[in-house]
Amino acid sequence: MKVPLARFAYVVAFLIVAGYAFVTLRGPRGIDALGERRQRIQHMEKHNAALAREVERRRDHIKRLGDSPAQQELEIRERLHFVAPGDQVFVTGEPEKK
Repeated sequence: MKVPLARFAYVVAFLIVAGYAFVTLRGPRGIDALGERRQRIQHMEKHNAALAREVERRRDHIKRLGDSPAQQELEIRERLHFVAPGDQVFVTGEPEKK
């Protein structure tokens, strides 16, 4: 009588553990969520690498500007739309409407 009762207890315990494992693995923190997190991590790593390349490119640009006064002048003229004496400026396009 004890053997069938013990066997029944093992089967019930196994079913409970299997059910818990199934619910846990299929739930919101299960295998699907793990896959989504891995994809998000890969996406963020690619994005971070692109930002790191952009930062490095800008550092090189700033270093070139620091080394060359002519490059500095060109950058200032482009960004602030300065004109040196004697330069001719041609404005193209439609005038802005107010």
